[in-house]
Amino acid sequence: MTAVYTIGVDVGGTFTDLCLADENGPILFAKTLTSPADPSAGVERGLEELLRDSRIDPGDVTRIVHGTTLVTNAIIERKGAVTALLATAGFRDAVEIGRERRYELYDLLVELPRPLAPRYLRFDVPERVYADGAVDTPLDRSYVERLGRELASSSVESVAVCYLHSFTNPAHERETREVLARVAPDLPVAISSDVAPELGEYERASTTLANAYVLRIVQTYLAALQGRVESLGVPGNILVMLSSGGLATIDTARSFPIRMLESGPAGGALAAAAYARGNGTPDLLSFDMGGTTAKLCVIERGVPRIGDDLEVGRVYRLKPGSGLPVRVPSVDMVEVGAGGGSIARVNSLGLVNVGPDSAGADPGPACYGQGGSQPTVTDADLVLGYLDPRYFLGGRMRLDRDAAFAVLEEHVASKLGVSVEEAAAGIHLLVNEGMANAARAHVLERGVDPHVLPLFAFGGAGPVHAVGVAASLGSPAVIVPYGAGVLSALGFLAAPVAFDLVRSCRIDLGTARWSDVDELVRELEDEGGGLLAESGVPSADVSFTRIAEMRYIGQGQAVRVGLPEGELPDWQSRLLGDFEGAYRTLYGHGGPSSVPVEIVRVRVTASGPAPRIHIEPTKRRMTTPASAGERDAYFSSCGGFVRTPVWERAALKPGAALPGPAVVQEPESTLVVPPDYEAVVTDELALRVSKTAV
Repeated sequence: MTAVYTIGVDVGGTFTDLCLADENGPILFAKTLTSPADPSAGVERGLEELLRDSRIDPGDVTRIVHGTTLVTNAIIERKGAVTALLATAGFRDAVEIGRERRYELYDLLVELPRPLAPRYLRFDVPERVYADGAVDTPLDRSYVERLGRELASSSVESVAVCYLHSFTNPAHERETREVLARVAPDLPVAISSDVAPELGEYERASTTLANAYVLRIVQTYLAALQGRVESLGVPGNILVMLSSGGLATIDTARSFPIRMLESGPAGGALAAAAYARGNGTPDLLSFDMGGTTAKLCVIERGVPRIGDDLEVGRVYRLKPGSGLPVRVPSVDMVEVGAGGGSIARVNSLGLVNVGPDSAGADPGPACYGQGGSQPTVTDADLVLGYLDPRYFLGGRMRLDRDAAFAVLEEHVASKLGVSVEEAAAGIHLLVNEGMANAARAHVLERGVDPHVLPLFAFGGAGPVHAVGVAASLGSPAVIVPYGAGVLSALGFLAAPVAFDLVRSCRIDLGTARWSDVDELVRELEDEGGGLLAESGVPSADVSFTRIAEMRYIGQGQAVRVGLPEGELPDWQSRLLGDFEGAYRTLYGHGGPSSVPVEIVRVRVTASGPAPRIHIEPTKRRMTTPASAGERDAYFSSCGGFVRTPVWERAALKPGAALPGPAVVQEPESTLVVPPDYEAVVTDELALRVSKTAV
């Protein structure tokens, strides 16, 4: 019987991670520097390495699952297409007016996020639809024709269309798309009734603009990726990870690239959830620290939370309301500008700041020897002895400790009047505290006690910092899975083909008939089933999750409640009871009992079967002794450098106990175990680190 292989590919801001697996679990990992100018080139380089080392015929790879930060980076760095917005007459400035809310109340010079379409590229289109879908002003097709020709002859590269109440009646948006396709066939067009058919004019327009803004760059990238994969002899069956944790075909991703906004981090959350379900730790805090950012996600009962209120390109990273809103289903996580490449500097007050800007892959940290001239977290970790300069990426990349020492001395230590080692230790501690503070706020806002959640650490830099973050957070233990450095790529392989759909509505629960709800649900199920059929999922294997978003009439925020699969005699009272229970859990008290409740959105997730894959390795890659000698590592609790045992991760057996201080290294990541802690190898080859009893 021919083996079946799949490959997960996670393109990050600094590294591209790959994982080769069969139906039993991962076989081989690879990690290579990302190619910022053309990320598909880095993917091709990693695939060549993976196929060469595994000696697997490229034709035996049945599919590649891919995630990337391309969409996020394009919006943050403002490197997308020149985009025009067509809005209902009188509403072109909705994307700039926003919510009229200041995220920093007392800052007189508060900076607001700039819309992706400048005002001179936002146009008032004569048309108007009422909230109930009735047409007040027919679409002026001649105006759209003239405008389309002008846009086609200008510098505009993409068009977003967002008309008032189009989620109820999309006819005018569809007419506009048809007219533009005729008079300006080379202009990609995104319409809000397809991208985000929901209540909320500002959020809907912002999401549609973002989708149009990245359409061309994503389409170009995916075409290049597909070509490079096929040139290697791989059949080219590529699936793309979505922010919600589901998979979609390349064709679907080309149409809705905004749904790839958090595709990379979603893979890590899925891997953490798979571990939680399979290893008796249903509740944990996923901690993913790479080269550019750190991501944290609460896993409850083996499942990550899913939300739909994202912000991208925040002016102030931890200030909600300071970014552009994007309404797409996404794994609920907090992202912090703290990674191995985060730049450290001394500010005008004589204090050290770390990030959020990163040296990335090019030029990278100073120790990479590629021209980096600013001190980074990786430089600090290298000076502290946590990283082996001869073993980075398994020895394929040598780190320059002298270069790291020099930039830390020039930019930090000399300005503070401390030794380079003390400066490096301060940077390490500062970045740990920043991530712990973000994690604490994220966890507490979701009503969870951080003291009961083990920290599930992965990413290239995650295990280096995990114990320090856990100590500050008060977590009871740190769990580091095998292959932690490339775990997001592995998480991709545990995801089902799935797509989320939503429709806005206004259904008074007290007077509603089941047919009112059922009609919306069936419409979404038919659409979702069709998308999965295009992906090759048989209709018999498709399952649906149904959600109603409900609120007290007059409130701005809705609460999610599960919808029954069919009509029940008391469906209204059951739904009301579920809503009141969810409301009390979320807000800590009951709502106004005299106010009617309404359904404002119906959501359906159409899913194929989840792949049967274990996240434990199926093959050992090393037969060398577990001990790799000793080296000096810096621990503040010991007053400086301590001679520290070094262990080879792949040679450790289940049950092995490693007292701290210790360093456990594998090609893709390194775990640092401080004094007074102990790491134990579990049956699934994870390392569980906890404080030793006094």
